[in-house]
Amino acid sequence: MKKYLLAGLLVWLPLTLTVWVLTSVLGVLDGVFGWFISATQAVLPMAATAPLEALRHIPGLGVIVTLVALLLTGVFATNIVGQWWLKQGSRLLNRIPIVKSIYNSIKQVSDTLFSSSGNAFREAVLVQYPREGSWTIAFVTGRPGGEAAHHLVGDYLSLYVPTTPNPTSGFFLMVPRRDVIELAMSVDEALKYVISMGVVAPPMGAVAEVIPARN
Repeated sequence: MKKYLLAGLLVWLPLTLTVWVLTSVLGVLDGVFGWFISATQAVLPMAATAPLEALRHIPGLGVIVTLVALLLTGVFATNIVGQWWLKQGSRLLNRIPIVKSIYNSIKQVSDTLFSSSGNAFREAVLVQYPREGSWTIAFVTGRPGGEAAHHLVGDYLSLYVPTTPNPTSGFFLMVPRRDVIELAMSVDEALKYVISMGVVAPPMGAVAEVIPARN
């Protein structure tokens, strides 16, 4: 009986969690879309609000509108006129005392993580943490910079060590490159390995060749 219950749980648990996550995301996007409709209705005449109210009850429309908005924003941001307007908006936000600190911090992180020319989370490595002889998986986020780099002599890497099973929190380390073992597994495979607490190991073909650490 216990074996059959566990087998059934292993079938339904991933499916249920997947549906729950997708439903939550759809709910958030529909909520944002509903807020936008409410804000629009507040400034439009009463006669024009009826068609907008009908849009509120179309399931999944918030997702479509969000994707279209992101696409149009991307097109706008990649041309000369759009870049000029974005710079003006950034300058305006940088003049607001508290807003500028929050905006600049988030913008720097997002530009680093999602830039196609960046190196953040492009490589998985092994590093000894939290003590010598104990190894964990980390992700290379770049090289130390600023004052920290001035005090570090030699070739250092900036690493993000995620916690398990929630990889959105973790630790930031600056370690010598010689103390790091580069892995052949992809970042996605390494994340699965971390989230599963080592239960879901990458295929042997992906880890058959370990690149030696550089001196």
